Amino acid sequence: MVLRLPVPDLVSLDLLRSVDELGSITKAAQAHRLSQPAASMRLRDLERTLGVRLLERRGGGSRLSGDGKVILGWAEKILDQVGALQEAVYSLRHDVDHRLSIGASLTVAEYLMPDWLVKIRSVAPTTSISLRMGNSAQICDAVRANDVELGFLEGARNPDDLEARYVRNDLLRVVVSRSHNWAKRRANITVEELCSTPILVRESGSGTKEVLDQALGALGQTASVFAELSSTTAIKSAIRSGLAPAVMSELVVSEELRSGDLVAIDVDGLDLTRTIRVVFRGDRVRSRAAKTFLTKVLGVDVKP
Repeated sequence: MVLRLPVPDLVSLDLLRSVDELGSITKAAQAHRLSQPAASMRLRDLERTLGVRLLERRGGGSRLSGDGKVILGWAEKILDQVGALQEAVYSLRHDVDHRLSIGASLTVAEYLMPDWLVKIRSVAPTTSISLRMGNSAQICDAVRANDVELGFLEGARNPDDLEARYVRNDLLRVVVSRSHNWAKRRANITVEELCSTPILVRESGSGTKEVLDQALGALGQTASVFAELSSTTAIKSAIRSGLAPAVMSELVVSEELRSGDLVAIDVDGLDLTRTIRVVFRGDRVRSRAAKTFLTKVLGVDVKP
C-alpha cells in the first residue's frame, strides 16, 4: 500500500495526545519542550493536513473536538508502535539490548527464577536482569505499563490483552502441621470438609487465590478464609503453629514436605493443578535479551 500525501506528522499527533492528557496547548508545549507558538503552529498544520478541526480552544485551555478524539484513538496505536520501534533501534545502536526487565509472582521469583538466572548467565553472560516481584495482577499491570518486558504468573486465566506462553505446571497443595488431625488420617478429606474449615490463603490478586477460587467454584463451593496473607513465609509459620491449614504451591513447601515439618493433604475430587505462564505485550518489539531468555532458558517458542 502506498501512503497518500500529505502524511500526518507523528510528532504533531503525539503533541495532540498531550493536549488531550494535559488539557491545554501551553502544558503540552512544555512537556514537549516547545514554545507555545511553535506548538500551536504544529497543531494548525496538522489540522490543515487532515482537513478536520481537531481542537476546541477555550479561555481556560483546549480540548479535543469530536473528530479530534476519533483521530487520536486511531493514532494512539501507531504512536505506541513507533515508540517501541524507537526503543528497539536505540538498543541496537547503543548496545543496551543485553538488559532485560522481568516481573514475577512471588512463587516464581523465589523458587524458579534463581535456576533461570543461572541458565541465562551460561547462554548469555552479558545479559543484565532487573527483577520486580508482586502478585499476578500487579505483574500484569507492570507489563501493560511497559515497566517490565516479560511477566511470569500463575493465575487461572490468561489476560485478554497480553500474549501468553506456557512455561510449566505447578500444583497447589492443602498443607497442615504435623499435629493437625488431618495429618493423622489415612483417608483423603472431602471438598466439603475443606470448605467448612477456615484456612489461610494468599491475598486477592494472587494466582494461588484465583486458582483455588476457580477450582472450588466449579464444584459449587467456596473456601472459608481465616486470613489472607501476602507473605509465603508468614503462611508457613502460621501452619507450623497449628493456626490453620493453608493452600500453597508445592514449589513453596517442597522442603518442608520432604522433612515432614509440614504434611500435604489430598482432597477427593479437587484438581488444583495450575500453569505458570510468561506474558508480554504483543505490540512491543521484543529485545534480543527477551528472545534469548524465552527460547534458550525456558524453551518457549515465540514469533521472531
